[in-house]
Amino acid sequence: MVDYLKVKETDRLLIRPITTKDLPLWVDFLAQEKATRYFPDYMKHSALEAKNWVIKQQYRYSIHAFGLMAIIEKSSNQFIGQCGLLTQEIDGRDELEIGYHLLPAYWGKGFATEGALFFKDYGFENNLAPSIISIIHVDNVPSQNVALRNGMTREEQTIVGDIEAYIFRITRCAWEQEKQDKSAH
Repeated sequence: MVDYLKVKETDRLLIRPITTKDLPLWVDFLAQEKATRYFPDYMKHSALEAKNWVIKQQYRYSIHAFGLMAIIEKSSNQFIGQCGLLTQEIDGRDELEIGYHLLPAYWGKGFATEGALFFKDYGFENNLAPSIISIIHVDNVPSQNVALRNGMTREEQTIVGDIEAYIFRITRCAWEQEKQDKSAH
């Protein structure tokens, strides 16, 4: 098993497992209309769904050894959202997804991209899948831009749950080419 549940760091972020202590922060997230604009209606403004969300991540840790993680801004020590790897079923097949959800106060500062880049490298460095996807609502252009900055390309459009979404993907081969190109510069 890889060390997914250990605290990790990027330049500006601490990444750690979600705990029940994070629940009030996630209740606040789901109460923000701007934050949940692309979420299914049943999840918005729901303390029960926030609790279920946290429990689901902890279950994912125990079953898959990964899931969404708490993202903490180092400079302020503030919880700013969640990012991580998830197993998702898309059109009958299991896929490894990078998911990210940040509090609106932290949008547009590169935190989602920084977290997504970290988890892309983590997924491939630990041979977790031959490709990694992000599932993004068709109208969520800022999240689509994060996926593009993460080296992903848009593939099919599909329905995931109740949401019409694009599937963005990067393959191991494309990731290896990215690494090779960066080392050449």
